[in-house]
Amino acid sequence: MAELPIDPYLSTMLDNLDAAGMLTPFSGGSAQQARDRFKALSMARRVAGYVPEEVSDVSDQSVESPSGPILIRVYTPVEDRGRVVTYAHGGGWVVGDLDTHDPLARRIANSLGARVVSVKYRLAPESPFPAGLVDVSTVLAWASKTYPDRKHIVAGDSAGAALLIGAAMRARDGGPRVDAALLLYPPADPTMSHPSVRESGEGYFLTAGDLRWFLDQLLPEAWMVQAPEIDLLHADLTGFPPSVVATAEFDPLRDEGLAFVERLSSFGVAVEHVPGPTLIHGFAAFTAAVPAAESSLQEVFNAVEKILVDCASRSGLGW
Repeated sequence: MAELPIDPYLSTMLDNLDAAGMLTPFSGGSAQQARDRFKALSMARRVAGYVPEEVSDVSDQSVESPSGPILIRVYTPVEDRGRVVTYAHGGGWVVGDLDTHDPLARRIANSLGARVVSVKYRLAPESPFPAGLVDVSTVLAWASKTYPDRKHIVAGDSAGAALLIGAAMRARDGGPRVDAALLLYPPADPTMSHPSVRESGEGYFLTAGDLRWFLDQLLPEAWMVQAPEIDLLHADLTGFPPSVVATAEFDPLRDEGLAFVERLSSFGVAVEHVPGPTLIHGFAAFTAAVPAAESSLQEVFNAVEKILVDCASRSGLGW
């Protein structure tokens, strides 16, 4: 069980959002209604006087694929340190887009000194598994080919983290090299059987009901639940890149994130876990107003930076 109370800044924010009627379940209507609700919530998270973090350049482009063009947004950092990040946004595989996660993509670019390639992948239920995974894998290969001399990081939050775990797994055999993974509160267990689902499944923004609804949209056929890119706690993680995994104390996904850290370690993967005491799922979107969220996100960046420095001093890391 949780040992510390929820962060007071987050508690006040949740109360305010609830009072404004913005914390209704995502599962209460259609997928499009959920997207509209998430978009409004994402904009409401940006505090008064919000100004986008400055980067050197932002460019909307597309990557060709057999299913059609995949929209991407490429961010060039203020200080380019010769890295590239393939980034996938969160949103339960159903909601979210390039705009909802624009602030986090900008932050990643400047914090890691990296070109960030943010992917507008196909969403469920219109495009169930593995459509989004195919899109992210396609863009991962494109980024590797386009920026061949840069250290390559995969980064994602929530469902986006899971997509990039799957994409990195698929890249293992002759695919693009991945040097590090930045994974914020990834979903890893489609059975939803861990204690944190019950302990934090109500009252902390992301609910257990939302999780079940998201999974139902993504996985309409029974076989999909057992796919290794979905059931990450039973996946073969041999040779997975060095990783930083962040969790949040009041997140229904907390325990499966911890289990994924243990799974990586069991395969000999260098992994650092950044816990989020007092925090909730999605805390990276609240850093401007919640000091504890800012502190945890900075700890994540510091840990990834250490991986990249170590990578520069040794050969053979990554796939």
